[in-house]
Amino acid sequence: MDLGTITKIWDSILQMSAPHPLICLFFFPGGLFLILAALLYEWADRKLVARFQNRVGPRVFQPVADMFKLLVKEEVIPKSVNRSLFIVLPIISFACVMTASLYVPMFGVEAPIGLHGDLIITMYLLSVMTMCLGMAGANSMNRFAVVGATRTFTQLFAYEAPFMLALLMPAISAQSWNINVISEYASAHTWMIATIPIGFIISVIGLMGKLELAPFDAPEAESEIVSGALSEYSGRGLALFRIAKDVEFVIGISLIVTFYLGGFGNLLSFLLRSLGLLVIIALLQSSMTRLRIDQTVGFWWQAGAILSLIQLMILILVRIL
Repeated sequence: MDLGTITKIWDSILQMSAPHPLICLFFFPGGLFLILAALLYEWADRKLVARFQNRVGPRVFQPVADMFKLLVKEEVIPKSVNRSLFIVLPIISFACVMTASLYVPMFGVEAPIGLHGDLIITMYLLSVMTMCLGMAGANSMNRFAVVGATRTFTQLFAYEAPFMLALLMPAISAQSWNINVISEYASAHTWMIATIPIGFIISVIGLMGKLELAPFDAPEAESEIVSGALSEYSGRGLALFRIAKDVEFVIGISLIVTFYLGGFGNLLSFLLRSLGLLVIIALLQSSMTRLRIDQTVGFWWQAGAILSLIQLMILILVRIL
């Protein structure tokens, strides 16, 4: 069965009467569907990076196997941590990311929830996960976790503002804070990567910095600080954090594709554009060495923020004139 046939089947399912709300919540295209898609994106990213580095890479079921392994393992809670905070932070992180997915159109499907200002809500919910990571490390007495938490918070301030500004640029062009409206505007006009190229570059780099992907992975540098802020986590807690990060990866790619690469479109076009963006991200990961935290923050805080503001001012002036 080729992708064209799958796309036709997908479109026919979307035109059917709405299924039971529980089915929508868990399977189509709700929580479990999104989690499986996130694990598939993780596999695609790892596979592409491996192939670019002349390695074989993981098999397609490896991320799923890793998650099941973590979920069934015993969760060890250190005596030195605040037990309640240690348990609740992964849950809050996962819940916020899954809630953010309700406002984002993905896989050729409009967002199930749309309201004025949902772009601001989505960006806030995506920021909560990074804050939970930093708090998880700060809650520990482990020196590696504390260093990782410090780097996480430092990198948060450096990458959050440029990434948010990069997502606000299409909103200003569409004159709306509603993600569905921005998506419809992007579908009806020229791809915004051509009209706002600086915003596209900043959004891609900002997403990599938010997710601590190489070369911006100083907060969880394995050769330096073990696993950074999550050094003390195991079992279900670690699994929830990893799933939340994978889901945020899908949401981030979906937002960039929707805003800068022509709207959400249908399933086939969405997958092709997402794959192209994944290739770009994998190339950046495999072609650059890890940056020190001062290099990661110092340069990008100055260049990223200044370029974002310049592009934003240009858009505002164009709208006024």
